[in-house]
Amino acid sequence: MSSPSFPSSFLWGAATSAYQIEGAVREGGRTPSIWDTFSHTPGRTAGGEHGDIAVDHYHRFRDDVAMMADLGLDAYRFSVSWSRVQPTGRGPAVQVGLDFYRRLVDELLARGIKPALTLYHWDLPQELEDAGGWPERETAYRFAEYAQIVGEALGDRVENWITLNEPWCSAFLGYASGVHAPGRTEPEASLRAAHHLNLAHGLGTTALRSVMPARNTVALSLNSSVVRPLSQDPADLVAVRTIDDLANGIFHGPILHGAYPRTLFDATARLTDWSFVQDGDLAAIHQPLDALGLNYYTPALVSAAAERPSGPRADGHGASEHSPWPGADDVLFHQSPGERTEMGWSVDPTGLHELLMRYTREAPGLALYITENGAAYDDKPDAEGRVHDPERVAYLHGHLSAVRRAIADGADVRGYYLWSLMDNFEWAYGYEKRFGAVYVDYGTLARTPKSSAHWYARAARTGTLPAVDEVF
Repeated sequence: MSSPSFPSSFLWGAATSAYQIEGAVREGGRTPSIWDTFSHTPGRTAGGEHGDIAVDHYHRFRDDVAMMADLGLDAYRFSVSWSRVQPTGRGPAVQVGLDFYRRLVDELLARGIKPALTLYHWDLPQELEDAGGWPERETAYRFAEYAQIVGEALGDRVENWITLNEPWCSAFLGYASGVHAPGRTEPEASLRAAHHLNLAHGLGTTALRSVMPARNTVALSLNSSVVRPLSQDPADLVAVRTIDDLANGIFHGPILHGAYPRTLFDATARLTDWSFVQDGDLAAIHQPLDALGLNYYTPALVSAAAERPSGPRADGHGASEHSPWPGADDVLFHQSPGERTEMGWSVDPTGLHELLMRYTREAPGLALYITENGAAYDDKPDAEGRVHDPERVAYLHGHLSAVRRAIADGADVRGYYLWSLMDNFEWAYGYEKRFGAVYVDYGTLARTPKSSAHWYARAARTGTLPAVDEVF
């Protein structure tokens, strides 16, 4: 029996981010971002690895775009390096930095590939961090200025815009657990950072719409968690509520509904009185969205702790002595059963279906995109130089089947961006974890599409899912 088709207008894309692939960190006037500083700090990344060269996309983008076209991609989601465009995070743009993105976009359009531009994927200019970073309100205003600069430069040719990628990671991995840049472990500051990221989204959305054609769309990408209880014990259900507020409600509450959850304030009352939320902030944040991007990898399984945990805590975002969940010290995370990826994350496509249906209810009428979904596996070339990754093919088949099922159940899902186009710098994990559909030899930087890339290309061209054992 043939596989049911996706809608003919469904976008088949792949995604990357600037610091993970571009390299060329000292070219064209670019100055350090927090990830340059963090990755060059001993002990912060696996093997002391960094993105100075990454996969050299800055110099190889034309070949990379040609590869995307060969794979039949409809769309490509990339991020702009704030430090490349506005090196200090203030003042006028550096045109040579904008010119790189103009050339990239022109190349994509010439190949019939729809660009989707993310303004912020975690690489804050270091000078803004030196001034306090996201815990400071001023950073939100600087982001709005930056958004306007990029919108004016590229709004005539890029129609799909995303303000922020995964603000949860920026706020809580960066300022609470410290496993991401800038590496701070300040729970109260992480909550301020979350609010100012929300404010940056709202102000940035307004700035973009002030300078771009009305046809352009503005969205946000959230790594919303699917949070499940270990049991139906009332204490475990309270634990779910606490983590759901910190993972999801803290962002979609003000962005979609114009208010933070009251239970979030209760859970974090010993850390802050939330006086950093000023009059008018919620209205500024609560801008109408054209679409919502959802990034999904694995669900969370939680319970109430009998006593407060001590020592390193692992919750799917790396082990740390400091929790990325301020106000949730009495919550335990558990490993879900079943198959796991190289990240140790359980493979569970049902979570993606659950997430899509939740936001279909949470924001009826709002278009949804899967802006990231994928898996890391220990991929290696065979004797002929081919890279077979049947685990990733099975992962993609399962999760795309979940998307198709959600569409059948009424979710308005317009597209899917595989994470990632190619192997790259995986943040604090360095180059250990390979998420790419395209294999990168880090010695030569040669690109080799894996079996999953060819499988995904067939899906993109036909609008149906090939069998998991179909060989290309």
